[in-house]
Amino acid sequence: MPSQLEAAMDALIAVFHHYSGHEGDKYKLNKGELKELLNSELNDFITSQKDPMLVEKIMNDLDSNKDNEVDFNEFVVLVAALTVACNDFFQDQKKKSK
Repeated sequence: MPSQLEAAMDALIAVFHHYSGHEGDKYKLNKGELKELLNSELNDFITSQKDPMLVEKIMNDLDSNKDNEVDFNEFVVLVAALTVACNDFFQDQKKKSK
């Protein structure tokens, strides 16, 4: 039986590979695949931002090697940054409620 962290890691890998490789490199997300992933998996985050250029901005920020694709390492940076931001938000909310 995997631990919670192992299950989370497995889910992260599975989500990435579910969307990657439909077009081009099967181990990378192109802009369309990244947009589909973000809209399907992070829809609340995407819609709350109300920025029509958000996917483009995320793609530019993540694509550190500028190959117009997001590999798994670059994708993990996004997930880690969003996780840290969520943790910070919930910690701030706890402090305010005291």
